[in-house]
Amino acid sequence: MKNILMLLILIFFFSCQQKENKNNSVAISDTISVKKEKEENKQKEENKQIGDTIFMNFKNEKGLFTAEALMDSIHSKIYVKFKNEDPGQLKATIIPSTGKGNIRFNQIIFPDKSSDGPFGMDVEIPLKQKGNHILVIGHSLMADNPFWGKFNVQLENKKE
Repeated sequence: MKNILMLLILIFFFSCQQKENKNNSVAISDTISVKKEKEENKQKEENKQIGDTIFMNFKNEKGLFTAEALMDSIHSKIYVKFKNEDPGQLKATIIPSTGKGNIRFNQIIFPDKSSDGPFGMDVEIPLKQKGNHILVIGHSLMADNPFWGKFNVQLENKKE
């Protein structure tokens, strides 16, 4: 009888210690999530391509939105999203890594869902609406050899 009682007491103490270990592991995972959030904030300061979309949120030291993108057979169109707060003139440029290629601005979609295009590798267009704009980059369907590879996109929004 004494052996069974001692066994139950030992099991009780071991089970209490296991709960404390679980609480410690939660505290460790909380610090890991805080570190991950800090790293994500650093990554958000760059304009990067996620899937087929580039979110232009940060300007460089020259006041330009710049990003590096990759066009491949899976992502044959790249969408560049940016927010316009004041009326002005948009100047956008595509710079392929190979020098030239069959790549262009196919379309610009305005906040009211109207659109304009196609354009070439450079576009200058007045922006009269406030809100989120989308530039669609792809290859010209009227030319041979679609572009696959890396390129840079530069946007400059001059306020009037």
